[in-house]
Amino acid sequence: MVNKQTLAALAVAAGLLSMASGAQAASGDTLAQVIKRGELQCGVSDGLPGFSNPNAKGAWEGMDVDMCRGVAAAVFGDATKVKYIPLNAKERFTALQSGEVDMLARNTTWTMSRDATLGLTFTSTNYYDGQGFLVKKGLGVKSAKELDGAAVCIQAGTTTELNLADYFRVLGMKYTPVVFDTSDQTVKGFESGRCDVLTSDQSQLYALRIKLSQPDEALVLPEVISKEPLGPVVRQGDDQWETLVKWTLFAMVNAEELGVTSKNVDEMKKSNNADVRRLLGLEEPTGSVLGVKADWGYQIVKQVGNYGEVFERNVGAGSPLKIARGINALWNQGGFMYAPPIR
Repeated sequence: MVNKQTLAALAVAAGLLSMASGAQAASGDTLAQVIKRGELQCGVSDGLPGFSNPNAKGAWEGMDVDMCRGVAAAVFGDATKVKYIPLNAKERFTALQSGEVDMLARNTTWTMSRDATLGLTFTSTNYYDGQGFLVKKGLGVKSAKELDGAAVCIQAGTTTELNLADYFRVLGMKYTPVVFDTSDQTVKGFESGRCDVLTSDQSQLYALRIKLSQPDEALVLPEVISKEPLGPVVRQGDDQWETLVKWTLFAMVNAEELGVTSKNVDEMKKSNNADVRRLLGLEEPTGSVLGVKADWGYQIVKQVGNYGEVFERNVGAGSPLKIARGINALWNQGGFMYAPPIR
């Protein structure tokens, strides 16, 4: 006779086997599935200005949205062939594992546990982020090191809480946590004076700041107290698709380094620079090695832009967020953005 414990163990094993089989089935040949469907299904956030958020006309825009558009441009030669699927933090990984989306481009931090246990692969980093602090200018604070004794608004159940505790302990400072369930509640608490400081990832702080009734009265402090590399995610077991998504970002970064923009890309076809010509599909290796058309790089830059253009219009000086390039500048301009060569 099989006891209840054995039955329970068998049920768990069967469930895990079913999930693994589903993930394998969903993985398959993603590129072929996307081409056959005629559109890319891209998982994005459920609303984060500057990264993935519908504008006043209902059209999705942001850095992560442009990552989706870049992949569509590479696959179809048409950056509009994307279906955006908004996902919250709890839904995002399951949606990708099950095949509901072809890729995830949604302010998701690359960590060891996520990389090793979810059956997913982080292809690259399109935004280097980190936890920071938002204060009202009237507080007169210019550095996080001046926050001793502050009341800090924080979202419950996040790594933000541990990062905050570690930072204040190391500096020998005290603080009073004011804990809320959602990020919107932390903003309301900050604006109403429940706390002196709001802490979260810096990109989110800039996005949340523009939701304030007087955003110009708030300041993001310069300190970054954690590492939060954000980037597109795909399912494990589909090397071709992973490579294509990865090189879509690399094409944007290389284009900026080479001075190729959406405005001059047609003129740059006349260049005798071998790196430029390979980027634009005029010399080998072309997009054929990725399973797409030769001019994949040209289409990405022409329709979406290089990395600098994408950054500036969505979160940089040309956007409401006005985030400085900082560590997201090119490697030869003091930042981390570095792409392998197209050779």
